[in-house]
Amino acid sequence: MASELKNLSVVEGIEIPSAEKMKFGIVWAEWNHTITYALMHGAYNTLLANGAKAENIIAKTVPGAFELTLGAQYMAELKEVDAIICIGCVIQGDTKHFDFICDAVAQGITNLNIKYNLPFIFGVLTVNTQEQAEDRSGGKHGNKGDEAAVTAIKMISLKNSFNK
Repeated sequence: MASELKNLSVVEGIEIPSAEKMKFGIVWAEWNHTITYALMHGAYNTLLANGAKAENIIAKTVPGAFELTLGAQYMAELKEVDAIICIGCVIQGDTKHFDFICDAVAQGITNLNIKYNLPFIFGVLTVNTQEQAEDRSGGKHGNKGDEAAVTAIKMISLKNSFNK
């Protein structure tokens, strides 16, 4: 995996636009709470570090990763936001449940991007072990939440660039 060799939180050689005038939603899963809270916290702090105002960030929880799609849809329909960051963590088990959940969430978030013409960011860890999840939620590979926040900022900036 590419992330084995790099810290996900280190952004090198790219410019991150100011998030000062942007509004964000974060929908995060309660399942695997220790991991998802760390991811959400990373995303939130990265948004603030790049100029977002706390009052322009709305965070809501859903029970698990499967519910991210509907939670993000509610956010898009009921709140005025420029992007929604979807955060979850699915850890491989002994059954095919992992495959079904990962496929459903990835497809659901993809569909929301198209349906709403709004960036819905896939900040879902799909890992084999708890250790891999910890490594990617503030451990040796950084915090995938940071990466999701930067992606949200860049996608809003891209969309806005077409309106100029």
